[in-house]
Amino acid sequence: MPRKDKKVITSVLPGFMELLPADQLLFNHLKDTIRTAYEKHGFIPLDTPAIERAEVLLAKAGGETEKQIYNFTKGDNDLALRFDLTVPLARYVSEHANELNFPFRRYHIAKVYRGERPQKGRFREFYQCDIDIIGRDSLSLINDAEILSVIYSVFSDLDLPKFQIRISNRKLVLGLLQELKLDKQAIEIMRLIDKADKISEADLKKTLIDLNIAPEPIIKIMAFINIKGDTKQVIQALQKLNINNEVYQAGLMELVEVIKNVKFLGVPDSVYSLDLSIARGLDYYTGTVYETVLVDYKEVGSICSGGRYDSLAENYSDQKFPGVGISIGLTRLFSQLRTLGIIKPEVSSPTRVVIVPFDKSAAPLALEIGSKLRQKGVATEIYLEEAKFKNKLSYVNKLGVKYAVIIGEEEIIGKFFILKDMISGDQARLSEKELLKNLFE
Repeated sequence: MPRKDKKVITSVLPGFMELLPADQLLFNHLKDTIRTAYEKHGFIPLDTPAIERAEVLLAKAGGETEKQIYNFTKGDNDLALRFDLTVPLARYVSEHANELNFPFRRYHIAKVYRGERPQKGRFREFYQCDIDIIGRDSLSLINDAEILSVIYSVFSDLDLPKFQIRISNRKLVLGLLQELKLDKQAIEIMRLIDKADKISEADLKKTLIDLNIAPEPIIKIMAFINIKGDTKQVIQALQKLNINNEVYQAGLMELVEVIKNVKFLGVPDSVYSLDLSIARGLDYYTGTVYETVLVDYKEVGSICSGGRYDSLAENYSDQKFPGVGISIGLTRLFSQLRTLGIIKPEVSSPTRVVIVPFDKSAAPLALEIGSKLRQKGVATEIYLEEAKFKNKLSYVNKLGVKYAVIIGEEEIIGKFFILKDMISGDQARLSEKELLKNLFE
């Protein structure tokens, strides 16, 4: 028998985030801002189960991802926790294809689970905020431009420091590698190119040499990813390379088309740039690719990434569902922003006003006026515990709530209320009508 005095360990498991009220409110504000921005662009909410059949999730998993999936059995069922929101989307689209309108524009904000080693900025349970536009058989390139405009809208609404949306097209680098007769090593090389901003140029060259790539192709690869300038200059430089490879030319055409439409969408030139080192290491992507960074906080890494893919549901359906989308790792982003002090909590409660009855005799009126305030949409809390009056006001201060409505014996007799600004210390004597209408409508 276990000892009754032995206490259960209450610490949260490594890799799981648990917040105090002020931080939770701040986190919710970020999540709600992202959701509002997604809905502003006409994306439809979707919520799929956190648990799927293991065969569904493993159909698109592989390598390190497969090792990180939380897999378990219940009875005869082999189950797993979702490790991203894209695979559930693929399953959902293939299952409901005949019931959906295409292009299908969905957003999904939910927790996902990965059994990786916990470390700074890495979690085992975390929120992802995804949007995707899915077509049936085909999908216009205009959607690639619109996704970029959504990224701009989201991070503008979040009011974060200066950010830069980096854009490229995987067909460009794939076509270059085909031209250099490096087709068989294309995926491996693209994964290295995607790390170009994280390692030195010397280390990148050394790694390419270790892959037994000849000096001349390495020079051309390095020259390609080092093309810099504004969008016009980069496009001109890509054209001057005179690469006649069909895949390369298709990527160049797509990039030009996307940039043209981005301008129509009103995205300022200053917030996006062409960066040919953006290759996205996954072979999942087939065209346009995006990464977003905070210009003055490069250590945060990518705060939003995604791209175009040819067939979302290839493992679940014979139909072709091309798509384009992005994902924001909200838990990681929040953790990094808080650590750097870029965002800070301001309140510990959603309450706008706390009604503080001086004693029990004022409680009925406090309940009555509290109900009326709530009916008008004012977030209201009523302090009904027995405590010294100064402790009641201290409670309001600790919550960070700006207003307190004080009701004592004189207020009951005179039918008025004391409205106290807890920040400035100012207070005013108001009638019920003034309190309900003038200050809170």
